[in-house]
Amino acid sequence: MMSSKRLADLGYRMFSGSMMLLTVYGGYLCSVRAYRYFQRKKAIKVAAEDQTSG
Repeated sequence: MMSSKRLADLGYRMFSGSMMLLTVYGGYLCSVRAYRYFQRKKAIKVAAEDQTSG
């Protein structure tokens, strides 16, 4: 049987590990959104230039 200290330590490690994964995943989602935003901005700029020149 596990002692309460060991069980608490295991729970803390699982919690901090899951928080770390959520932080990494959140950073990934944020960077993907920023990348798409700048790609869309560039595409709109190119389309506007094509429209004014054509």
